[in-house]
Amino acid sequence: VQLQASGGGLVQAGGSLRLACAASGRTFRSWIMGWFRQAPGKEREFVARITISSTAYYADSVKGRFTISRDNAENTVYLQMNSLKPEDTAVYYCAAMTSDQYKYDSWGQGTEVTVSS
Repeated sequence: VQLQASGGGLVQAGGSLRLACAASGRTFRSWIMGWFRQAPGKEREFVARITISSTAYYADSVKGRFTISRDNAENTVYLQMNSLKPEDTAVYYCAAMTSDQYKYDSWGQGTEVTVSS
């Protein structure tokens, strides 16, 4: 399994970015997919998760501003980020649960998001 995250960049506060995570593997539609982030000097934290039935869950800090979605035909999960704040600055990672162990066992390389004030 390989996960390739993209779409990061520099944006002003209040702006938007759309992250994408392209996955290899023929069983993508059966994976729970998640986004995490790690800000400088901080622990990695959960951002959003989408189930195989496309039910979405969000961290309180991003609820109402971020939207996770998936395109099973393209083996891709997206994170639409609106109303960005400087505190959203971090490296964003996508992750996949590819087995029935209910843990993230595959991780992408990360894409950096910087929000300027």
